[in-house]
Amino acid sequence: MLKVVASGFFSTVQDIGRFNFRNKGVPVSGAMDSYSAAIANSLLENESSDAVLEITMTGPTLEFNEPTYIAITGAELSAELNGNGIKAYEVHQIRQGDILSFGKLINGFRCYLAIKNGFKTEEVLGSRSFYKPITKLNCIRDYMELNYDAVPAFTPKIAEVKAAPFHKVSGLEVQYGPEYGILSDKQLEILFSKEFSVAKENNRMAYQLNETIDGHSINMLTSATLPGTVQLTPAGKLIILMRDGQTTGGYPRILQLSKKAISILSQKKYGDQVAFEMS
Repeated sequence: MLKVVASGFFSTVQDIGRFNFRNKGVPVSGAMDSYSAAIANSLLENESSDAVLEITMTGPTLEFNEPTYIAITGAELSAELNGNGIKAYEVHQIRQGDILSFGKLINGFRCYLAIKNGFKTEEVLGSRSFYKPITKLNCIRDYMELNYDAVPAFTPKIAEVKAAPFHKVSGLEVQYGPEYGILSDKQLEILFSKEFSVAKENNRMAYQLNETIDGHSINMLTSATLPGTVQLTPAGKLIILMRDGQTTGGYPRILQLSKKAISILSQKKYGDQVAFEMS
């Protein structure tokens, strides 16, 4: 069992997501940076669907009550085991009573803590991903406990891998959205010739961008959306839906981010720059 000594800013249990319920209005959820989460699980030879802890900006302090093995990927959050710094993208042995903590954010925005065989929190609609009101909590809390299997011994086939430097990448690979054809030549020129900065309004539901393009007066029926859908508001604001984003929307869907681009964007914080690149 893992005891949350201090919860940090915003940490959630996530897996690959909750599927086949979008017709009921239930978002996919799952790890924002699915690439980094997958690498953490692969280091421990876990199943790809095993649940990890997604840690945003400021990390928690965690006490392990059983031996196991962990791997940390994604953003660099100055992880320490019993007060000693440890590297990300490596497998680390955990003994009973060990304390894992996090310090200064060096780069990126979200890091992932995988544990051997995954976290064994409650499954809701086929997934362990936190998403309130589908789940009881929207993030971990002080003094709560997270279940995991004790693993006294494990010899990884690969003990470390090279970091995925998503925090250094600004290009977001996109494809045409269903309403791409409404865009004027001027809108297209702005959209693909400049960088945009991440607004303060960014979370697991959606990222907004500070800069705008020309608006529109298109009236459309509410239509299906996906994680990575780029919506254009009448005022010219760009909104990019993320893993907890709504399943339908009434704004034109002008672009669609690739899975990798969603991971790259999830490692951006307020003020960071991004640019759209047509695939």
